[in-house]
Amino acid sequence: MGVFRYTLRFLLFTFTFLLFAGFTFPPTYKIGKLKYAGGGDWYANRTALPNLIAFCNKSISTNFAPDESIVEVGSAELFNYPFVYMTGHGNVAFNAQEIANLRKYLIGGGFLHIDDNYGLDKFIRPQMKKVFPELDFVELPANHKIYNQKFRFANGLPKIHEHDNKRPQGFALLYKGRVVCFYSYECDLGNGWEDFGTYPSDTQESRNNALKMGANLIQYALTN
Repeated sequence: MGVFRYTLRFLLFTFTFLLFAGFTFPPTYKIGKLKYAGGGDWYANRTALPNLIAFCNKSISTNFAPDESIVEVGSAELFNYPFVYMTGHGNVAFNAQEIANLRKYLIGGGFLHIDDNYGLDKFIRPQMKKVFPELDFVELPANHKIYNQKFRFANGLPKIHEHDNKRPQGFALLYKGRVVCFYSYECDLGNGWEDFGTYPSDTQESRNNALKMGANLIQYALTN
């Protein structure tokens, strides 16, 4: 277990103790949105993370700053974020330095959520294979801890936004038994986190499910 994870757990313990003692705090940490090269729209789903942050701060007592930060794959700033979100529709390209940096971040206790916004799959899989040549994405069963945090999803990853009439799948890279990267496919959680009405076909129920699933991912990332 890396220093990153020990530090994070200490901060969470301190925050919880003081919260119950009646103290109020400035935000203790932020969520990162991954900026990558290759031409893909890493900036998609602009309202998603602020809405997820607000939901998590209310429902699972996190203390995130209200807006996400943009962080580049190869930046030392990556290590400031316990949870990093990646989305897009198109091409992704990691260089050698970025591959090494992302691997170090994830092995050290970081967590990456890759959210296919339709069309990302064929690009992201070979890039993550460069980060972890020894690992393959595996589909998590419905009884995995990620689906049974604050909110329970008996059938696993919920379907949020329709693309090709395929079932939603939650894949993971497991390093020494811990999920270091969760990949939501044929689901589009980020669409569900956006302002209600952004996608007229999406219901309030699907949006609530998306936010709850996002909260589960963050809770898992902070405690495992």
